[in-house]
Amino acid sequence: MRVINIEIKAKIKDPVKIRKILESLRAEFRGLDRQIDTYFNVLSGRLKLREGRIENSLIYYKRKNKKGPKESDILLYKTAPGGELKELLSSALGVKTVVDKERGIYFLKNVKFHIDKVKGLGSFAEIEAMGKKASEKKKLLRQCGFYMKLFGITGKDLLSGSYSDMV
Repeated sequence: MRVINIEIKAKIKDPVKIRKILESLRAEFRGLDRQIDTYFNVLSGRLKLREGRIENSLIYYKRKNKKGPKESDILLYKTAPGGELKELLSSALGVKTVVDKERGIYFLKNVKFHIDKVKGLGSFAEIEAMGKKASEKKKLLRQCGFYMKLFGITGKDLLSGSYSDMV
């Protein structure tokens, strides 16, 4: 499945504040998921296997490492927990790194919010505005900007890369 995704990732000091804002907006809480993301060696982009209680996927994505809202080109393949896929990918490509996190997952229409506690790194928020057509890009950028302001996320809080770059 291919989607258009505009996203930000930011270091946050008060995850409880953001959770309360999302609850006040009646965002749908999908749950708290412990996720292990195993990143594999690839020539371009990033390839990760996400293993959790709620979300399990093989995800390939390309994204420029820059601060602020950025577009990601994503290919997503739903997987089942367990199995031999991790062993196969590890043997074929080699493991680049592993990210261990607890993730609160929220949705408001087409916008997905993550409140993350990443082992060894701290607390973060992600805002992902998703669409199916390239013509939606401006709308998705506006949505990211709106929620950044609402959560009090400023330019100095934004991260340019992936958790995989930080561990």
